[in-house]
Amino acid sequence: MNTSMQDTRRYFNPLSITAHWLTLALLAAVYALIELKGIFPKGSAPREAMKDWHFMLGMVVFGLVFVRLALRAVFTAPPVAPAPALWQQRMATAMHVLLYAFLLAMPLLGWLTLNAKGGAVPFFGYELPMLLAPDRSLAHRLEDVHEAIGTLGYALVGVHAAAALFHHYFMRDNTLALMWPWAARAQSTR
Repeated sequence: MNTSMQDTRRYFNPLSITAHWLTLALLAAVYALIELKGIFPKGSAPREAMKDWHFMLGMVVFGLVFVRLALRAVFTAPPVAPAPALWQQRMATAMHVLLYAFLLAMPLLGWLTLNAKGGAVPFFGYELPMLLAPDRSLAHRLEDVHEAIGTLGYALVGVHAAAALFHHYFMRDNTLALMWPWAARAQSTR
């Protein structure tokens, strides 16, 4: 195996790293927009704009998940060194499955909720197709599920971040460095 191939296995592919951190930035914006919309009165233009941006950025996350899944299929994940125990590997796999399920379910539930309320999802000057006919009762149930999973999302992201920090500071392995943008750049210049 040539040296350049070995170097790329020391960290994730730069596209994967970018997609990972872009997902985090978008999630932070999606959460901030919906949590802070309450600072404006109901029906006001700023509040409606924040809701529209919440919907649009949520759909960008939805699309980005498919990009990330494709990147996972194309680029092999670099090994964690030293290798964690099997139970930790299984926990990491379960966490990633839950995170991807969350990233797919939330935008889809939001889309279905808006449709059930009788509205289309705005998407940067366009409207996404209606997936459901208006149904107020269903809209309330979908919104409750969307909000409950949204609350769970805080915990998922928090546990994911805490695990990375635990691996970095206590396990002293390369888990965090594998996805850290600056670590990849520093290794590639050596």
